Amino acid sequence: MAISFGSINTGLPKDIVKQILVAERVPITKMEDRKARLEEKSKLVTELIKLFEDLLGDLRKNSSAKTLRELKATYDKDLVDVTIDPETAEPGEYRFEIDQLAQKSSIMTTGFEDPDESYVGVGYVQYTLPSGETKDIYVDSDNASLRGVAKLINRDPLCGMRATVVNDGSGDENPWRLLIALNRTGDDYVADFPYFYFVDGEDDLEIDEEREAHDAIVKLDGFQVEVPNNTTSDLISGLTIDLKKARPGDEFSIKISEDREAIVGKVSAMVEKINKILQFINTQNQLDAKSDTTRTLGGDVTLQTVESRIRSLMFEPLTVVGEDDEGGSWFESRRIGDLGISFQRNGLLAFDDKKFGAFLSKDFKQVFQMLVGFWNSETDGKESGFVNKLENLTSMVVKKPEGILTNRKQGIRTTMDQIDRQIENRERIISKKESMLKDKFARLEETISRLKAQGAGLASMQGAPDVVPKLGESQ
Repeated sequence: MAISFGSINTGLPKDIVKQILVAERVPITKMEDRKARLEEKSKLVTELIKLFEDLLGDLRKNSSAKTLRELKATYDKDLVDVTIDPETAEPGEYRFEIDQLAQKSSIMTTGFEDPDESYVGVGYVQYTLPSGETKDIYVDSDNASLRGVAKLINRDPLCGMRATVVNDGSGDENPWRLLIALNRTGDDYVADFPYFYFVDGEDDLEIDEEREAHDAIVKLDGFQVEVPNNTTSDLISGLTIDLKKARPGDEFSIKISEDREAIVGKVSAMVEKINKILQFINTQNQLDAKSDTTRTLGGDVTLQTVESRIRSLMFEPLTVVGEDDEGGSWFESRRIGDLGISFQRNGLLAFDDKKFGAFLSKDFKQVFQMLVGFWNSETDGKESGFVNKLENLTSMVVKKPEGILTNRKQGIRTTMDQIDRQIENRERIISKKESMLKDKFARLEETISRLKAQGAGLASMQGAPDVVPKLGESQ
């Protein structure tokens, strides 16, 4: 009787090694799942850091009276345009009058029937710049038209002038003229305009009209001032004034004042960004029986710390200073709630823009002291306002590497790195074990194969029954 074997000589399952390794990988699967949950937490911390960084950007842009302040200008838009530099401008009202606009040295030539077909001949254009330098522009036959001459003048970036071919709109048979003007205005930029010398021309190119350069003349609070350009930043500190039209004898005002609506908008935007942070924390802390805090930041002590510090800041006293009737100084404490910023029952901030605007209209200086502080001459130190304190807190939260949130994120990252190392070590152990098991079962197969061969030989010689049972079978 022959000896009977299973699908392999040992009678064990063909994937016995795989089954063992699957069991060995169970701890790795658990570690990978834990790492995935930590990654979700890390993403949430990163999201919160981004919210704080957005807030910090606003706070840094508005941490002083000059940067928080917004100014607006009121003026006659027919006569001037005004651009404000909020860093250097100050509120005030100025009386203004424009007697004369600045003018460039310029000339207009005689007219031509056609700007392209006209032929002025071959020659040169000569002129003297305000510096005393004489320039020559040579005209060949290929550029002997009105547009050709203009092109040659404009092609030289150092010529100091600009040429334009214009139609004077007269409607006569020779409407096309060459207008040449110096690039700059003012008394210091007077040019000795072109001398035209051409030969063999069909049309004569000559100066028909000339205008001399001169400064603009304005009156500021009744005093006459000359400026070389129609755009000037030298008259009123922090203002760039673009003169548009002269109107001698017509005095008007340029008034610079605080733009209260813009300031309210800035504070409202900051409150909104604080609320985004508080809403994020509230969402994470909404826990119930089904909440999986291993994947969220619910109940996280870091969030509790951050929220607690924001809430505490809302109730910190803010020092303001004023002057009494005798010229002395008085100090008192206020809270940010006096400006219309307060907590609601849902844990978010409410901003009463009407209350804030009313306080701003009543005492602009005190509002700014509460928001961005002031220099206390008695203590020779800075009294921080709400924005300054919130900036310090926000910076402490996201500062690298020791900020509250950045440190929390790094702690999660460190744990994830440790898990990666544990997985790597476990994989190395399993790999060695797999090699060992495969070698062990290969040797076992070889042994059983030899026993099978021996049993078959004995059975054939003696007619004996199978003497080598399958592994695991009983006799």
